[in-house]
Amino acid sequence: MWLSITEQRLRAAVAFFGADRELSSIRPSDVKQWMTWLRQQKRGKRNRPLGDGTVRHYINALSNLYRTAQEEEAVPPGYNPVAALRAKPAAKRGEARWFEVHDAALILEAARHYRPARPDLALPFIHPLIACFLLSGGRRSEVFGLETEDISFDRNTVTFRSNEWRRLKTDKSNRVVPLWPQLAETLVRYIASAPPGRLLFPGHKGGHEQMIWSIDKVLDAISVRIGLTPGAIRAQMFRNTYCAARLQTLDRGQPISVYTVSRELGHTSTDMVQRIYAHLGEVRHRSEAVEYRAEQHADVLGERLSALRARWCGDSRPARVVRKTAS
Repeated sequence: MWLSITEQRLRAAVAFFGADRELSSIRPSDVKQWMTWLRQQKRGKRNRPLGDGTVRHYINALSNLYRTAQEEEAVPPGYNPVAALRAKPAAKRGEARWFEVHDAALILEAARHYRPARPDLALPFIHPLIACFLLSGGRRSEVFGLETEDISFDRNTVTFRSNEWRRLKTDKSNRVVPLWPQLAETLVRYIASAPPGRLLFPGHKGGHEQMIWSIDKVLDAISVRIGLTPGAIRAQMFRNTYCAARLQTLDRGQPISVYTVSRELGHTSTDMVQRIYAHLGEVRHRSEAVEYRAEQHADVLGERLSALRARWCGDSRPARVVRKTAS
């Protein structure tokens, strides 16, 4: 997928500069004109112009090409018109989108009772998959590429490491995170009922096991069922939610350190957590473990939880409130 995307971006450069253009003839001013041209191109399902964040990915692909060209002596040493630019486009950074713990619990409950309306929306492991996102803090490709042996019920750990299915974002993203009790319970049932194979959440094509890349359609179906609009739930938001929930947990009776949370997310510093991921939610749910149990938030979820169970479970009884004392 990465190679395909990179090829698409470089083909856009060929379309603008010309297939016969010498690399050494492209100047910083030419790159600026290309960026202007890119902003006028419409792509994607919504056919919208490319934003600054996407344009940055395009010029990064060109910059990486020049680095390779220098190594292979196709251009003079140090020649890179992209690197010569003082100002480069960048996506606007703001507070990341996440869910309050009770909303995440409702999503997880909806996934537990999910029944597809169409064959193309069938995903038998959607509940343990979402649980793994919410309870490990893994990036999308990291969770999709988890192997069964990455889960250790003896050590109570989840290991994120590179494998043949995918690489990690950086060399320092290798890490071991806690296997929280709620996730352990979910995965034990999942593995016992349907042994997954090498991949924990395998896709299949042509009789061969392969890594899945998107669950957006299923997330849209779940969104509608709990009263949200399609697109309101995305996998990246689960990672953000884990960070927010983890920052509210306790470590031997004391608030968890930001450094520990940063390492569990695969960051080498605390900057990203403090600047982007550290959310001050409306609900304080202090506990020793990260968990999203709908029963603990039945008083907040109220009719939404009851309606969900009535619709998917045939259970019209009011949700039973289980209160948890804050530590």
